[in-house]
Amino acid sequence: MNQVKYPVLTEKTIRLLEKNQYSFDVNIDSNKTQIKKWIELFFNVKVISVNSHRLPKKKKKIGTTTGYTVRYKRMIIKLQSGYSIPLFSNK
Repeated sequence: MNQVKYPVLTEKTIRLLEKNQYSFDVNIDSNKTQIKKWIELFFNVKVISVNSHRLPKKKKKIGTTTGYTVRYKRMIIKLQSGYSIPLFSNK
């Protein structure tokens, strides 16, 4: 399933990891229920809540052509205590 693009790791999302909340960039067409089901099946965890917001467009100029960056939706997923998602492998 290509709904979830990748996990987001910024200063804010690293602080949210302490509260058992994980951030992912997902396809703009995805909705909360689809992402909740996918996360629960793929990572075998229990999701309490899903919050989402669309990131603003950013203007990008390549040569004389101007355009915009690809749009994604950001989902913040809160897990039940005792569950976690391994974002990094210890290799």
